[in-house]
Amino acid sequence: MFIFDVRMKGKFTFTAHIEKDPDTGLYIGYIPSLPGAHTQAESLDELNKNLEEVASLCMEELTEQDLAKINEEFIGTQQVVITL
Repeated sequence: MFIFDVRMKGKFTFTAHIEKDPDTGLYIGYIPSLPGAHTQAESLDELNKNLEEVASLCMEELTEQDLAKINEEFIGTQQVVITL
């Protein structure tokens, strides 16, 4: 989870989804509840910094009304196995 400081509103906590691209080997992260918040990096530490930066930038673009609508509830992840 990542915590962001926002000037007028205090702190926000978001859950980021992280995957590793098998072709490039890069880590890809995105925050589903924050439109436009996605990035990539070669390491998880770098990805964390990039996610904090992009989330802050996305938050700066939101209006007060948009900020009030951000309500994330992480439920979990689930793997689905199929047989072909």
